[in-house]
Amino acid sequence: MSVNLQKGQKVDLTKGNTGLKTILVGLGWDEAPRKFSLFSKHEDIDCDASALLISAQTGKLNGPVDVVYFGNLTHQTGAVHHMGDNLTGAGDGDDEQIMVDLPNIPANIDKLVFVVNIYDANVRHQHFGLIRNAFIRLVDLSTQKEICRFNLSDDYSGRTGLVVGEIYRHNGEWKFNAIGQGVTEASRLAELVRLYQ
Repeated sequence: MSVNLQKGQKVDLTKGNTGLKTILVGLGWDEAPRKFSLFSKHEDIDCDASALLISAQTGKLNGPVDVVYFGNLTHQTGAVHHMGDNLTGAGDGDDEQIMVDLPNIPANIDKLVFVVNIYDANVRHQHFGLIRNAFIRLVDLSTQKEICRFNLSDDYSGRTGLVVGEIYRHNGEWKFNAIGQGVTEASRLAELVRLYQ
């Protein structure tokens, strides 16, 4: 049975679930209804999900190779794989998915941070206040059962990026932390990456 998490809550992923190997991390969102205007053109909101692999030694990114996103779909180890870019967020369910193969995550990586930014948000005058029903969910790929879900219900008006959650290693176990932190300047992934450099 899936656990619904609140902001700041943590859940143990591997304790009691020793067979857990591959996790599907699904991220989803919907565009909130907007007022029609003859004077402004409507542009789809392009949210981009990414995974940042954080070093156990430094607590930071080792370099650009440890960022998995639409421009670098697979980590060099093959342990993290982005399933591709969704340009509109249209439709139900996951909008973007990232596969995580826990046994293949290198020993020098102890955290995977999942972030979402609105591509070209500043140019398009878009922010997460125009998004609703945002969530992150973790699914055990071998059983297809959802392990946990975190619905981001805060008001993120004016924010162009989100640190959604993280999978991290602690005492040999993998856990998930629901973060839900908004970031003001993140219309490009580089601004979110800078938080971990």
